[in-house]
Amino acid sequence: MITLNCPYCGPRSHDEFRYVGDATKIAPPLDAGAEAHFDYVYLRDNPRGQHVEYWQHIHGCRAFVKVLRDTVSHAVLATGLPADTLSAAEEGR
Repeated sequence: MITLNCPYCGPRSHDEFRYVGDATKIAPPLDAGAEAHFDYVYLRDNPRGQHVEYWQHIHGCRAFVKVLRDTVSHAVLATGLPADTLSAAEEGR
């Protein structure tokens, strides 16, 4: 079981959350053209190792949470608010 630490509710099972997406992708400007928007919406990397993701606490406070997770071991290395910068040194947060 994966445990995510919601900044508002504390540690909770990942069953209470919904994966939202890659937190490293930045939306292109509205006038960037169809190809840039296609790439943003449909093309995804499959990273190995540490990766930053957005999750939503759907069975709790409904807040969005930023999660630093190891995609190989599924270990959660850090969590925080969407505006936070996460590092593996924040483990246990």
